[in-house]
Amino acid sequence: MSSRLKETYNSEIKAAMQEKFGYKNVMQIPKLEKVVINMGVGEAKENAKVLDAAISDLETIAGQKAVTTKAKKSVANFKLREGQAIGAKVTLRGDKMYEFTDRLVNLALPRVRDFRGVNPNSFDGRGNYALGIKEQLIFPEIEYDKVDKVRGMDIIFVTTAKTDEEARELLRLFGMPFSK
Repeated sequence: MSSRLKETYNSEIKAAMQEKFGYKNVMQIPKLEKVVINMGVGEAKENAKVLDAAISDLETIAGQKAVTTKAKKSVANFKLREGQAIGAKVTLRGDKMYEFTDRLVNLALPRVRDFRGVNPNSFDGRGNYALGIKEQLIFPEIEYDKVDKVRGMDIIFVTTAKTDEEARELLRLFGMPFSK
């Protein structure tokens, strides 16, 4: 599945990008560098088992081991101490990145309730795209009966594009369903 998207990128997407933006050199053509999936678990400060469940969900979705993220600062109002585990993340590169992007676009996003496309304005100005998902149940790997709590996640697409316009076109060619 992933090799199909990678082959498509190498032939069709590169040609379309070069035609639209008029790159002189093939190395100028933007590409997907990595995909970072982040899940913040605020309840982890009271109950450590909640974080374990979130990590297992994240590993099932991504297909690779997740790392825990720790608090950088202590915040008394949130009862948070520095170094306390409060989330998890996975960085996907190479074939796993293409395979995940393919599954997200073709399987997971169409399963979102009242889906009208993803926000086309969630670019950061440097060619990276951030997408928030409200529940992990949209991924077919997650079994509904084994879910203890519905959790959301952030998916960040890091590209080598210099502008948002280039990155938007790249993701559109990958099949990302942007709303009008």
